[in-house]
Amino acid sequence: MSTTESSRRPLMAANWKMHKTPAESAAFIEQLRPQVNDAACDIVVAPPFVCIPAAVHAAGDSVIAISGQNLFWETSGAYTGEVSGAMLQAAGCRYVIIGHSERRQYFQETDETVNRRLQAALKMALIPIVCVGETLQEREAGQTEAVLSRQFEGGLRGLSAAEMQNVVIAYEPVWAIGTGRTASPEMAQEAHAFLRGCIARQFDTRTAAKVRILYGGSVKPDNVAGLMAQADIDGGLVGGASLQVDSFLALVKAAR
Repeated sequence: MSTTESSRRPLMAANWKMHKTPAESAAFIEQLRPQVNDAACDIVVAPPFVCIPAAVHAAGDSVIAISGQNLFWETSGAYTGEVSGAMLQAAGCRYVIIGHSERRQYFQETDETVNRRLQAALKMALIPIVCVGETLQEREAGQTEAVLSRQFEGGLRGLSAAEMQNVVIAYEPVWAIGTGRTASPEMAQEAHAFLRGCIARQFDTRTAAKVRILYGGSVKPDNVAGLMAQADIDGGLVGGASLQVDSFLALVKAAR
């Protein structure tokens, strides 16, 4: 399924992973803030947990929204090292990233835990950015669609169509993240169109036309225009290119 939907406002999300101190986070946002007042896309920054208060303060009442990089599904309890959706909301976050490929790879997250985190995020009125994507081995074995279908059905089960419309999907071809390999805009579009078809099958075509699907495979200033020209690519979940103001600003300006 491939569709264009004029109401889908582009979104450019910066995932800083384990980079930047609170002071560095505030300085970045203070430099970015005056340059994006007229941005044609939504802008999200996901700093490390300890940097969230500084980022929220620096963003103030600007168009920049702050996101957590993860959350735990319980609201409180004896879960050393975890952060709840209630904590993220209280700290000023509006978004949260769920099921990132690095969380799946290094911390054994599964489709089941993705679903539990997703349900917790929605209960706290956080906008979830749910990540899906195949490894190089899976792509070379011709399993891309099977993997995406499994991750989508397992990670997003139990939602109503109204709830699904508040979810953002991020397609992350794991084989194209930090490896020097890249997916062509056409390859990315094919996966995005397949995912939009998954939404239509599990919910309905109206919902499928409203959900934003971001591309998360090493988005950079030199490839963003080709990606954003595709019908089903609604923005980017950006890693390395989001760590410098100039490069992230170039991506924001391309998201129209």
